[in-house]
Amino acid sequence: MKLINLTPHTITFVNSEGNLMRIVEPSGSVARVKATTVVTGSIDGIPITETEFGEVEGLPDAEPGSIFIVSAIVAKRVPEREDVYVPNESVRDDNGRIIGCKSLGRI
Repeated sequence: MKLINLTPHTITFVNSEGNLMRIVEPSGSVARVKATTVVTGSIDGIPITETEFGEVEGLPDAEPGSIFIVSAIVAKRVPEREDVYVPNESVRDDNGRIIGCKSLGRI
C-alpha cells in the first residue's frame, strides 16, 4: 500500500515498544480545509471571532492502492472517503512533544 502524506510534517510510526516501524515524509502537497474568520463581537475591545470551515482543498481523487494521511480537520470533512486516514495514538517524549504515532486512524 502506498502511503501519501498530505500534511506538512514527517510522520513516524513506532510499535508498542517504541521501535521505529516506518517514516512517511510529506508529499509536498498539503490537504487543508478552507477557513474564514468572522468577527462576532468584542469584550473590552478584544475581538471575539468564530471560524467558519468550508471546502477541502488539496485532496486528490482516490488512487487504487494508495491511502492519504491528512489532518483530523480534513478527515472530518470527508467521512465518505475510505482512503483518508489520520496519524493516531500519539507517542510523546519526556518533554511532552509528539515524536511519532502507533497507528493510522479513521474519523
